[in-house]
Amino acid sequence: MSGPFRTWLMPVLLAPVLVQAATETGNDPETGLRFWQWSEGGVSVRLVQRLPDQIRGFFLARGFHATEADHIARACVFQTIFRDDDNHPVDFDLHDWRVLHQGAPSGLRVREDWDRRWPADMVPRAARIALRWSLLPTRQHFEPGDYNWGMSVYGLAPGSHFDLHLMMHIGGQQVEALLPDIECPRDGDQP
Repeated sequence: MSGPFRTWLMPVLLAPVLVQAATETGNDPETGLRFWQWSEGGVSVRLVQRLPDQIRGFFLARGFHATEADHIARACVFQTIFRDDDNHPVDFDLHDWRVLHQGAPSGLRVREDWDRRWPADMVPRAARIALRWSLLPTRQHFEPGDYNWGMSVYGLAPGSHFDLHLMMHIGGQQVEALLPDIECPRDGDQP
């Protein structure tokens, strides 16, 4: 292929696909907590609220001091379930996802951010390992039929609303989508 056709075709082939996929919200039937879900062609991302009191209890039981457990609990935590029931492999890097809050984009707080926040002499090693393994992996590759879950942390105050700009590669093609009007769990709420 040569000439002007090739020049025009290359940017089109490399451009990300913005997917206007199905989004769903509701309440988790087991817990009563709110959820937000994006899905397209068998790939889905579901965020389920985790109450600050749940998060505090979880991390206190794993060796965090009350101050550190409260810091995590008040940072807008969701249980995140990622599924690949599609026919293509999926890759994501949470560094590419954007939190859109009051017109300003920011990143999620991922495993590596927490590792830098608390050095070994500040938080016991077992507690830091528990935090690391409870979080959704920063980067992950899925083959068809794979799934994983973990906590995701958005760094916003309880009760904040935000949109989540997702970015992943499905079958090698970059796909972007928006999960709108997510609400951070309020402190003191009950399911």
